[in-house]
Amino acid sequence: MTGFTASERHRIAVLVRPGVRPMELGLIHQLFGSALSSEGAQLYEVLTCTPEPGTIRTNTDFAITVEHGTDVLAQAHTVVVPAAQDDYAPLPDGGLSPQMREVFARLRPGVRIASVCTGAFVLAAAGLLDGRRATTHWSHVEEFRALHPAVELLPDVLYVDEGEVLTSAGEAAGIDMCLHMIRNDHGTAVAKAVARTTVVPPHRDGGQAQYIRLPVTEPTSDGIGAAREWALENLHRSLSLQDFATQATMSVRTFTRRFRAEIGMSARQWLIQQRTERARELLEDSDLPIDEVSERSGFGTSVSLRQHFRDTLNTTPSAYRRTFRGAERPGTTV
Repeated sequence: MTGFTASERHRIAVLVRPGVRPMELGLIHQLFGSALSSEGAQLYEVLTCTPEPGTIRTNTDFAITVEHGTDVLAQAHTVVVPAAQDDYAPLPDGGLSPQMREVFARLRPGVRIASVCTGAFVLAAAGLLDGRRATTHWSHVEEFRALHPAVELLPDVLYVDEGEVLTSAGEAAGIDMCLHMIRNDHGTAVAKAVARTTVVPPHRDGGQAQYIRLPVTEPTSDGIGAAREWALENLHRSLSLQDFATQATMSVRTFTRRFRAEIGMSARQWLIQQRTERARELLEDSDLPIDEVSERSGFGTSVSLRQHFRDTLNTTPSAYRRTFRGAERPGTTV
């Protein structure tokens, strides 16, 4: 991004509309507002804006007061659009209202924009999701597809990162998306500190399944959890499905089925996610050579580590270390 100095804090503009959901608005402020540098300085400035400043109704029995108009969008590094009650009754053609067209015209080129829950309807109506992957709340999938066929909708994931445009599923998935953005902006250590402050899991991969209606099953034993804890202590080793199943005292077939049912992804996907996180921590917090980082995180070779970083983070281990090791990240991100 250009047009901002490195000394500026990263400005988040939260665009709210009548019928906004308070929980979504609050979580955006809580998460980004809790991100601090190693010196304790706030890394983000979070401003709430709306087309007509003043008293804004929520979808509950209380209203909020918003002081900023949409002029702040022109100075934002990131714009977040939480859900509103009107999202559940969009215009018949799925387009933007004249007022919202004026709002989106204020966005500067290249700004990062994200939606929470049905806020994705607004991004789609603005044409920002055409030809891209996106997600929204699982209960509105068919409606979304009918209105916006040009969008590649992924109905069973927590969030989707398409670079300058991100979308998340329900309210809790918005937490995961915000932590993902913080992690990409300022590294794993900052994101984990925010997660600890907010008392939420530090990382759930965007590809993890949403919590949708499924047939009720009998609760499983703690074997899956024990196997995961064991794997985290042994990431440096070559781990097979049989190793996991043995730790859980299950057959491979039973373990595979239960793991996916409980975690929302395969054991292999989960293992790669954990190894990537371990590698990120080592690159941020140590001066270990790349080869040793590869071994300790379980990727084995630097070639394998580079491949996974390229596939999941679109960067290299060396570039990641240069970005987050020993230097504050400037406000101009993405």
